[in-house]
Amino acid sequence: MDAHEIRNSYLAFLEERGHTVIRRAPLVPRGDTSTLFNGSGMQSLLPYLLGESHPDGPRLTDSQPCVRAQDIDDVGDNRHTTFFEMLGNWSLGDYFKEDQIRWFFTFLVDVVGLDPSKISVTCFIGDEENGIPRDTEAAGIWQQVFAERGITAEIAVIGSQADGDARGVRPGERIFFYDGGENWWSRGGSLAATPIGDPCGPDSEVFYDFGPEFQDASYGLAHPASDGGQFMEIGNQVFMQYRRLEDGSFEELARRNVDFGGGLERIAAASIGSDDVFRISLLWPIVETLQELSGRSYDEETTAMRIIADHLRGATFLAVDGVRPSNKEQGYVMRRLLRRAIRQALSLGLTENFFEVVVPVIADLYAADYPEVAASREEVIAVLVKEEIAFRRTLEGGLLALSGYSGSTLTGADVFRLSDTHGFPKELSVEEARRLGIDVDDAWEVGFAEALEEQRARSRGATRLGAAGLPGGGHPA
Repeated sequence: MDAHEIRNSYLAFLEERGHTVIRRAPLVPRGDTSTLFNGSGMQSLLPYLLGESHPDGPRLTDSQPCVRAQDIDDVGDNRHTTFFEMLGNWSLGDYFKEDQIRWFFTFLVDVVGLDPSKISVTCFIGDEENGIPRDTEAAGIWQQVFAERGITAEIAVIGSQADGDARGVRPGERIFFYDGGENWWSRGGSLAATPIGDPCGPDSEVFYDFGPEFQDASYGLAHPASDGGQFMEIGNQVFMQYRRLEDGSFEELARRNVDFGGGLERIAAASIGSDDVFRISLLWPIVETLQELSGRSYDEETTAMRIIADHLRGATFLAVDGVRPSNKEQGYVMRRLLRRAIRQALSLGLTENFFEVVVPVIADLYAADYPEVAASREEVIAVLVKEEIAFRRTLEGGLLALSGYSGSTLTGADVFRLSDTHGFPKELSVEEARRLGIDVDDAWEVGFAEALEEQRARSRGATRLGAAGLPGGGHPA
């Protein structure tokens, strides 16, 4: 199945099981200034997970486009992207662990066609100090669904892999227990950081095992929570069954919820047996276009093509949702994505404008499933092409100026000067300097902030002089 078929099959699968398919939320959260983007499927549903009744009932499902700008520096490997789609389903006080685990396993095996023998899972190990037991219930359900497929699903003997005591995976081991830093969901990110009053609970993550030949030995022995490459997380089932009290203890909730999120791109990669998400049907056509335009192959220019494909896909969807390139908040992130893509294009020899060729390819990949993409296609192309034309002029001058620092250390003041004089983005200055072998001061961000404040102080002084009609304010002396 390609990614398009997986997305639509997932929604149909859940709809058959009593779920209402809801519209996606915009990438920019409405009424929530705590974050720039919707970075998960549940973010817009948080009020309902906190107790409000949803107008469409207690069973919901959708496919939610997401942006996680914090992952921008990881893009270039085979699985990280700043833009992705999260398949989601929720039970608001309705079904719980048994149905959720069975349904997702059935979807992966019987609908997508994944080999069940290549699936491994994780569960919460428990926390004696807080009186929260090991999640033997979820583990038991997993053992049962595997057994029904004739698959041995032993629980790993050592449960401290998250503490760095991994000794690899032994034959038959398929269920792994981890602590509150790995297998616990809260808005704080872990058990220890769970906010007072918030619902929270153990989660059970699902991984696809590509085999030991994919493990990067520099990460140590393989286990699901390792980043070594053998295992790739494709879904996370959160079982919200606790609330943290004022005294720091936890109590069981009267209404328990399920919050599931599955990475569409990663499930699609597993379905074609590739650990490279850029080879799926939502990304590979972009790569093929870049190969055709540049005359270079993906195998030769893997990192550059991955960055361009991811960043332009994310920027396209941001434009669809009304974001425009700017120097503030969402617009700044969008501009950074576009400028990083343009810089990588130069390394492919694409010195002429190429957005006008690539962006339509991206828009057409989503037009059938997201009508808003089709409706704004031409406007989005125009917005991004305009930004590319403007930045190419900035880029030429900035790169020339940056080359003058060869053999020296780039300071924060230097980075500010490149930004102030040439309009060269600070992050791009640092990235390019390191790429060119130019040393960068470890404290460059501090130096940049100091130089920025000095400029603001000078501007305030000039403003006061101007208001008084004195020399320096732009009036004749």
